[in-house]
Amino acid sequence: MQVEPPSRAGPAHLLIAEDEPHIRRILMTLMESSGFEVEVALDGRQALERLQSSKRYDLVLMDLLMPYLSGLDVLAETRKMPHRMGLPVVILTAKGQDADREQAISLGAADFVTKPFSPKKLLKRVDQLLASS
Repeated sequence: MQVEPPSRAGPAHLLIAEDEPHIRRILMTLMESSGFEVEVALDGRQALERLQSSKRYDLVLMDLLMPYLSGLDVLAETRKMPHRMGLPVVILTAKGQDADREQAISLGAADFVTKPFSPKKLLKRVDQLLASS
């Protein structure tokens, strides 16, 4: 069940940055069927371009390993943007090394989720992050 903070009007807007079509489809289906508005970026460069815009995003689900720019590169650049400083970013990766997790958290990631992930647990975490932001 989606939890919407009282100050927000309408559904939460999510950016999904994932280059793998199968995972991207799973994420889109899961989030859209849960009532979220979803936009996608197919690589790190597209993710950064979308985040540089003034478009509203309430949360980002971002793959770690993407073409052009990694999820960590995009996260680092996002944290320099005044309008995105508090934006919750969840890093998704099949590469679950502790060093990657530590770097993601130190750059300001809200969470670090290893693939394969439980859709139900991921949705619960997204709801928690949205409720607390």
